[in-house]
Amino acid sequence: MSETTGSPPPQGRYLPAVRHGSQVYTSGMTPRVNGELRFRGPVRATDPAETWREAVVLSCSNALSTARGCLEPGERITAVLNLTVFIAAEEGFMLHSKLADFASKFLYDELGEAGIGSRAAVGVATLPGNAPVEIQMVAALA
Repeated sequence: MSETTGSPPPQGRYLPAVRHGSQVYTSGMTPRVNGELRFRGPVRATDPAETWREAVVLSCSNALSTARGCLEPGERITAVLNLTVFIAAEEGFMLHSKLADFASKFLYDELGEAGIGSRAAVGVATLPGNAPVEIQMVAALA
């Protein structure tokens, strides 16, 4: 998303991303722009997956921007090694993987095959600030 540039500001006492060697581990990223949460949960059991596409893509864009913020000149992300999509869903919601697919598609569009790695879609009771989704990734750099 073009609205998101650089690393989103932390919402607490932590680093948005940590680089270790040729890998970057991002903190969980929610759908925020300039620190402001743009979407609120929970994801309801009756919601079509499409309802949450923009929230998922914004969260994923924040995670990717944060990972890219750890690049040295001339480096690039060569692989998304792991992607975890947390969804604050009410009981009965069963489209976790469909929401995670929005993140996977975004990463594929941005990085090609390098954007597709292992993935987990996890339903949780709540997320920080009542966010509907939070995304964390591990990326390889070269």
